[in-house]
Amino acid sequence: MGSEKKSGRSFVRARAVLVAGTLGVLLAVAGCGASGDSSGSNAKADVKSAPREGFADEDGGAAASAAPEEQADDKAAAKKAAPKAEGTHVIRTATLSVEVKSVPRAVAAARGVVESAGGLVATENTERLDDTYETSHLVLRVPQERFQEVLRELAGSGKLLSRTSNAKDVTDQVVDVESRISTQRASVARVRELMDQAEKISDVVALEGELSSRQSDLESLLAQQASLKDRTSLATITLDLTPPDAPGDDGPKDEDPGFLDALGGGWDAFVTMLRWIAVAFGAAFPFLLTAALAVVVWRVLRKRGAARRPAPAAPAGEDGASAS
Repeated sequence: MGSEKKSGRSFVRARAVLVAGTLGVLLAVAGCGASGDSSGSNAKADVKSAPREGFADEDGGAAASAAPEEQADDKAAAKKAAPKAEGTHVIRTATLSVEVKSVPRAVAAARGVVESAGGLVATENTERLDDTYETSHLVLRVPQERFQEVLRELAGSGKLLSRTSNAKDVTDQVVDVESRISTQRASVARVRELMDQAEKISDVVALEGELSSRQSDLESLLAQQASLKDRTSLATITLDLTPPDAPGDDGPKDEDPGFLDALGGGWDAFVTMLRWIAVAFGAAFPFLLTAALAVVVWRVLRKRGAARRPAPAAPAGEDGASAS
C-alpha cells in the first residue's frame, strides 16, 4: 500500500512538471510571434514613411497643401462660430419735399402713416400764402425698423421734388458713454463711502463738494445717454408739403408778355399808385387840417385888428385949402 501511494504521488508530480513545461514553451512561442509581428509592422511603417525615389516631395507637398486648407477651414469655422456684432447704434435722418394737390389731406395722411408705424409727429408748422395756398413743414419720428417703409409711403404720397437720407453710426460713442457712466457711478459710491467714514467737519465739507461735482458729471453723462438712445431708437424725417401752384413754384412761364399782361400790369401799378397816394394823404390830413385852421384864425384876428385902428388925421395945409 505504501509503495502504491508513493508511485501515485510521483506520477502526479511528473504530470505537473510536464504541464508547466508545455505552458512555458507556448508562452515563449507567443512572445516570439508578437515580437516578429511588431518588428514587421515597424518595418512596414518605415517602408511607408520612407519617400520613394523620384517622389521625395510627394508626401511633404500633400501635407503642405493640406495644411493651408485645414487652416482656411478653421478660419471659416471660427468666423461662422464668432458672434456677430450686436448692439449697433445708428442715427438715421431724412428730408423729403413733396408736391401734393391738397396739403391738409396730405398732412392727415402723413400723420396716419407715422402713427400706424408706432411713431409720432414731433412738430407741425402750416402757413397760408396769399390767402389761397398752404404749405406745411412736419418733423416726424418713426422706429428704426420701420424707417424705410415710412419713407417710401411718404415719398409716394405726391410728386417727389427732393429727397435726402443720412445714417451715422454712433456705436463707439454709446459704448464710451456707458463705460464712463459705470466709472462715474463707482466714483460716486467711493466718495459716499469716504463721507460715511469721515470724522472731521472739514473732511465732510470737502467730500460733499467732490460728491456734488461727480454727481453733476454723472447726470450729464446720463443725459447724453438718454439723447443717444432717443435718436438711435427713433429716426427723424423732415417732410415739406407744397401745392402744385404755390408762389415760388418753378413752373413753365411765358417768355414774352402779351398786351393783356402789359395792360394788367399797368392797371395794377396805377391802382397801387392811387393806393399809396390815398395812404399818404390820410397820413398828412391831420397836419393839413391843423395848418388850415391856423391860417383861418390868423386872418380873422388880422381883420379885427385892422377895424379897431383909428382913421389917420388930415394935414393942416389941406384943411386951409379946403376952407378957402
